[in-house]
Amino acid sequence: IEAWAFADCKSLTSIAIPDSVTSIGGGAFDGCSKLTSIAIPDSVTSIGGGVFFDCTSLTSITLPNSVKSIGEMAFYDCRSLTSITIPNSVTSIGKRAFEDCSSLTAITIPDSVTIIGEGAFYRCSSLASIAIPNSVITIGNGAFSTCSSLTSITIPDSVTSIGYNAFCRCSSLTAIAIPNSVITVKDSAFYGCESLTSIIIGNRVTSIEDYAFDGCKKLTSITL
Repeated sequence: IEAWAFADCKSLTSIAIPDSVTSIGGGAFDGCSKLTSIAIPDSVTSIGGGVFFDCTSLTSITLPNSVKSIGEMAFYDCRSLTSITIPNSVTSIGKRAFEDCSSLTAITIPDSVTIIGEGAFYRCSSLASIAIPNSVITIGNGAFSTCSSLTSITIPDSVTSIGYNAFCRCSSLTAIAIPNSVITVKDSAFYGCESLTSIIIGNRVTSIEDYAFDGCKKLTSITL
């Protein structure tokens, strides 16, 4: 299915993809605002960037075990999406992949994922919790920025890089422990985390950059 094949088919409510399909091009279903569900067969190994961009009625999706990565802006503004199953075959979650998925309440990231891209879950305002597996090395810039319902998150010892603005404006986050694997707390990493009361900073951290905890007005304790 080539890029933009069904883009802006605004009355399309459902589609059956046969087992013969091996790739879905970038933006293939961009703007299909009435598409509520879609089944992707195991034959598909490649899903292009922005493939379900602005599919505002899509409520759930299961990706097959054949998919290796979730592309850039793949589910951008899928504001009705409440759940998604990410298979163990996926190794990276692309830049802004789930940005503005405002109905997404929880997501399980499999042990195969090593990279959570820039802005991957930006403005997922209903996301209350997320488990980051020990396989993840990089949390990109703004990856969880403005996830205003996120109350807790565990960062595993595998993470060596937390990007700037990574948890910026996570206004419900109450506590955070930065693991020993992290060396630098980047610019504005926890900016505006208004409910944050305690922080534990790992033994290998040598630098806390500009505005890292700016606006954390309830912070009562910090361990350096």
